[in-house]
Amino acid sequence: MRSRLFAAMAAARPPPVPTVYHPLYSAPVMPPGHRFPMAVFRCIHDRLLRTGVVLPSQIHVPPQLVDMDTVKRAHCPQYVDNFCANKLDAAALRRMGLPWSEVLVERTLSEVTGTLLTAELALKHGLATNCAGGTHHAHYDYGSGFCILNDLVITTMSLLDRGLASRVLIVDADVHQGDGTASMLASEPRAFTLSVHAADNFPARKATSSMDVALPTGTEDAAYLTALGEALDASIRTFRPDVILYDAGVDIHAGDALGKLSISDEGLWRRDMLVLTTAAAARIPVAGLVGGGYHSDLEVLAERHCSLHRAAAAVWTQFRL
Repeated sequence: MRSRLFAAMAAARPPPVPTVYHPLYSAPVMPPGHRFPMAVFRCIHDRLLRTGVVLPSQIHVPPQLVDMDTVKRAHCPQYVDNFCANKLDAAALRRMGLPWSEVLVERTLSEVTGTLLTAELALKHGLATNCAGGTHHAHYDYGSGFCILNDLVITTMSLLDRGLASRVLIVDADVHQGDGTASMLASEPRAFTLSVHAADNFPARKATSSMDVALPTGTEDAAYLTALGEALDASIRTFRPDVILYDAGVDIHAGDALGKLSISDEGLWRRDMLVLTTAAAARIPVAGLVGGGYHSDLEVLAERHCSLHRAAAAVWTQFRL
């Protein structure tokens, strides 16, 4: 009798949040002193497993890399070919901000692939997270700010082209404006770009998103959460999306090396819960991406990024997705 009861309880318990990871996320080795924390994605994956936030059975590894036609649907074909063949000039490489290598090409494609899979899993299950993603500074024909191919735009166009969604909302909560995403989707009426960012931060020349919320330097938890909540509610109410791609950058944190906002650890958690519970209450699937974050201690940085995954686990249980 007792065994049957426990079996029934297990069957009633919702399966865990699908979580996407690829070993290539942290494959390239950065030169000493390079600012981009390439190794943090492996740290996020390992920390999630070590702390039990994610179980091995939850991890989805893409079986193959994205096809180039899908990439070129969003990006300039010549730019994509030049990047893959190491034919970008020195100025383009400086703007990209990452040293070229064959491993970097594979890593870039793996991140796009991971975001695509995360979105597909979110549409199937209601919620899914990625251990990387959010390359929002990549433009149609050039890379910028450590972003080479725009996984948000590639995924959006793929979902729309395949009929998996008819309206995609991108909620970009990274401290930097998603200028590449905004410019690439400016003429796509089936996509809505919401960017909540620090006004006085990279990029110096901002694009125009569907909705921009530019916050003053030093903004703290209460004002940040109010601004984000109002913008999110308005975006959902007016656009009525089928799916949300959520860039959960942690560079809004007060201790971030490149951020200019003053959000606490609790503020990160409350932000992620705000976005995920708002979407779940409206029954809108969410694909969560880790976005940007910069700190010399990778374990500290990984812990901040894990806020997204802990919030996803809480919302998954709360709403029985």
